[in-house]
Amino acid sequence: MARKPVLDDPLLGPLTDDALTRDFRVWQRAKGHRFSADDLATAYLAWRAAPEARRVVDLGCGLGSVLLHLAWAMPAATFVGIEAQEVSFELLRRNVERNAVAERVAIHHGDLRDDEAVGRLGSEFDLVTGTPPYFPPGAAVDAMDTQRAYARIEYRGGVEAYLATGARLLAKPGVMVLCGDARAQGRLDQGSSAAGLSIWARCDVIPRENEPPLFAVWTLKHAPRDGDVAVSSLTLRDLGGERTADAKMLRTFSGLEKP
Repeated sequence: MARKPVLDDPLLGPLTDDALTRDFRVWQRAKGHRFSADDLATAYLAWRAAPEARRVVDLGCGLGSVLLHLAWAMPAATFVGIEAQEVSFELLRRNVERNAVAERVAIHHGDLRDDEAVGRLGSEFDLVTGTPPYFPPGAAVDAMDTQRAYARIEYRGGVEAYLATGARLLAKPGVMVLCGDARAQGRLDQGSSAAGLSIWARCDVIPRENEPPLFAVWTLKHAPRDGDVAVSSLTLRDLGGERTADAKMLRTFSGLEKP
């Protein structure tokens, strides 16, 4: 059930005030793009892949759900984010400010495919994260709220663009963690090869027991993979619709549930 808006903002419309982690809260548009399980799984798997990272960049960071989740989980790290969509960037700006992390979270309004914009982000990041849109134009209903549409549909490029930019920003010993359509393995294979990256792991996220994966999260590195891709899964609901141990573990990671 959608949360009831608590603020009717003159610029952004009705907003809800939601817990992202135990200590961080975010504004979200009631009828716009909202953070979900893909953001939580991406943040968790990124943290697990590079818990000691000190410099992190999040590509296409939307309202800041992955970026801020990691900023909460990794208090010793500094962060950079880039977001092109104006409404999402305004939410990102407000969410960074309200959680008092501006001194270690730098955000940029720009397109991750633009060389000049990317050049302002820096380089040699220990960890790169991204949650690209899943659908090419015409493959999904795009007659929806503009913010939601840009978060779902590849108007500014999909996984290939994220891989190319991520490879440019990633330090040689660093890790990139990318979320995408579980059916897009072929595109990941081709895009990572073109970018000079190797896929080291894939985690399928299953919405309900015995259902196909909703999305997958891939871990990539510049270094050639040693052995087979490590394959795992997270299942969020059991057959009865109750939270699984995996789902509870993700909430524990966020500080929203006790171990």
